[in-house]
Amino acid sequence: MSENLQIHEKYMQRCIQLAKNGLGTTYPNPIVGSVVVYENKIIGEGWHKKSGEAHAEVIAVSSVKNKDLLKESTLYVSLEPCAHVGKTPACSTMIIQNKIPNVVIGCTDSSDKVNGKGINMLTNAGVNVTYGILEPECINLNKRFFTFHEKKRPYIVLKWARTIDGFIDFIREPLMPIQPNWITDEYAGMLVHKRRTQEQAIMVATETAQKDNPRLNVRDWSGIHPIRIVLDRTLKLNENLHLLDDTQPTIVFTEKKIKSKINTNYIQISFGNNFYNEFFQVLYNKGIQSVFVEGGAKFLQNLIDNNFWDEAEEYIGNIKFIKGVDAPKILKNPEYTESFSENKRLTYINSNFH
Repeated sequence: MSENLQIHEKYMQRCIQLAKNGLGTTYPNPIVGSVVVYENKIIGEGWHKKSGEAHAEVIAVSSVKNKDLLKESTLYVSLEPCAHVGKTPACSTMIIQNKIPNVVIGCTDSSDKVNGKGINMLTNAGVNVTYGILEPECINLNKRFFTFHEKKRPYIVLKWARTIDGFIDFIREPLMPIQPNWITDEYAGMLVHKRRTQEQAIMVATETAQKDNPRLNVRDWSGIHPIRIVLDRTLKLNENLHLLDDTQPTIVFTEKKIKSKINTNYIQISFGNNFYNEFFQVLYNKGIQSVFVEGGAKFLQNLIDNNFWDEAEEYIGNIKFIKGVDAPKILKNPEYTESFSENKRLTYINSNFH
């Protein structure tokens, strides 16, 4: 590896670290980090924090105290700078106006509004542009954004907790109270709530909504509540459930015709053979880039069996049920395994969902 490439990767790694600070807060925009380097020293840095606010490159350049140094500096950015005027001015124009001579980019932006236009604008203005630095890492950083724009669907993450003997739930008797079934401890609960803040929407199927009465909001972490999604084919869910309390944006997919509320949008859809195609199309049309699917067991297994998932997170608690409802099964090895407290988290990656 050349010394120049090592230097580029060093500063691109910092861009990636910065970009992760915006995970969950920038929708529908991608997460982006940027640094300004002068004589092998970072003199400015920033990340995109929220749609409608300044982009990472603008924040990084604005943080440079001595603007005269920009004319001899290199700007690093994890994603190709935009070339269009939206809620904020074009970053490529800002770079040119500040006479920054060198720009190093992690990966190109494949969305229709950019897709090489930023690089072209910079090179046409005489800027020395290098791109493809830590490209796989930078693409993975915005896997939700790229999946949405390239595959025209949201990025699907499955999540469940199971006992060490392989059950996702105990056997529910008819007169049992409606309540969640805790398998993992409070530390896993905090991690799950953190994960909820990172995805744009969160989803359960009918049985989980009825049995657990989940809120599907963020309580044990600081962040934005995801859009709630629930399946209710025949409108059999009790109106007193938390999911139907109209306190936060919620989408209910049903075959019945029913009037929507202020925050609860009922969408009529066929639950037949073409359900998933219509379902993903609706979510795409609504601009939802990612969905965190938390249950139930049948729906999760159905998504797995039909290959309709991108990632899966399996939490294993230190508890046994002896008998109960079987947890979903994925016939592949996990990509990552983490241990914390008395829990484990197994992460599976599926690259075959198109």
